[in-house]
Amino acid sequence: MRLLHARRAVDAVFDEANLVSCAGLVPVMSLAEQVDLAGLVTSRVRPDLSTGSNPGAKAAAVVAGMAAGADSIDDLDVLRHGGMATLFAGVYAPSTLGSFLRFFTWGHALQLEAAARDLLAALAAATPLLPGAGRQAYVDVDSLLRRVYGHAKQGAAFGHAKVGGYSARLRGLSPLVATISTTTAAPVIATTRLRGGNAGSARGAASLIRQAIATARACGATGPILVRADSAFGSGPVAAACRNAGVNFSLTLQSNPKLRTAIASIDETAWTPVRYPGAVFDEETGGWISEAEVAETVYTAFESTRYKITARLVVRRVKERNPAPEGQEALFPLWRYHAFLTDTTESTVDADLTHRGHAIVEQVFADLIDGPLAHLPSGRFAANAAWLTLAAMSHNLLRAAGCLTSPRYATARAATIRRQLITIPARLARRARRLILHLPTHWPWQQPWQTLFDRVHAPPATA
Repeated sequence: MRLLHARRAVDAVFDEANLVSCAGLVPVMSLAEQVDLAGLVTSRVRPDLSTGSNPGAKAAAVVAGMAAGADSIDDLDVLRHGGMATLFAGVYAPSTLGSFLRFFTWGHALQLEAAARDLLAALAAATPLLPGAGRQAYVDVDSLLRRVYGHAKQGAAFGHAKVGGYSARLRGLSPLVATISTTTAAPVIATTRLRGGNAGSARGAASLIRQAIATARACGATGPILVRADSAFGSGPVAAACRNAGVNFSLTLQSNPKLRTAIASIDETAWTPVRYPGAVFDEETGGWISEAEVAETVYTAFESTRYKITARLVVRRVKERNPAPEGQEALFPLWRYHAFLTDTTESTVDADLTHRGHAIVEQVFADLIDGPLAHLPSGRFAANAAWLTLAAMSHNLLRAAGCLTSPRYATARAATIRRQLITIPARLARRARRLILHLPTHWPWQQPWQTLFDRVHAPPATA
């Protein structure tokens, strides 16, 4: 690609008041109005300062800015350009929205979390957000460490993180996130919780799981629910929270002498090859030729605590690569063992496949980090907690808009939805008392955008 004109023959002037750069916010925020995002926030968040007035409209403005790609408070100025004031009311300055976030106390942040759960339930009722939730739903819990800089960040502390596959100690804040998904639906964020950077992964996990299960029920998960988590959450309180809520669990356990003894007691003939990266299906035997195998036994976990529980211990072992020099065979295979405790009734192989599906939560983390959670922008801890919750609301809103668009966008990355459906330029015009958006001709994603617009702006059904 090259310019058709000489560089000296091209000028640029910022003087068009009827242009917008993110016309996709029209159907997205129309969907937000249909589920009453602002009203849900207003009914939950109780402001007690002048800067906290009108919380619903200000929260909606932050969510809209995040949907358009803002990842800091200053970036929220993306809402104030061209004809945006013609399209939307309540377009606030970034300084106003920053003051609104700094108004938050920890109690207000918890109120905003409740509003976010209400919003997810409303989106699930209005859109096909969680198909199949009545048959089987999954709640996945995990934490991450978001690195921050400067000494003014409240709650920032050194915690453990993995960078490039290596463990490192980084200074940051630690969000705890629970997601809801089904066998056919991409994960949505059920609830969030911000903690100090040195918080253990499982701190507050039991209460968060209870909230996530209640949210899943409110979103239509009337059938079985399975809570999945890695070894950081393989604890008695988490398992008890699942049992008390009447749902199943699948929790990875940390290695210890008792667990290693239980694994060693499994008969060698009980191991079954499973489909794993690099596995080959043998049509003659009808099984997999794989370097990974699974088996199970009965195991009593947390025996010395009041959370003692007996359930199935499913173990996956993966063969280590041959450490011997090339051309020399190893005397015996070396295995790495991964064990998880579950109370499901699936077969051993299916239980292992289902548990490995917990990795889907990493997709949500990638979307958040590539979007509004690229930064935790405030020096105040409660403001960052509110920012995290608003980021979750924006993620769920984009996911609902994708579900209204097509099956492809129902599972697309948030960055894809922003690039193809949100940040599309438009010129505003009026004709016959109607506002018209003139969009680019030959826009590659014209049909999906039109589908979303028509479904959100469909005329009311006749009586």
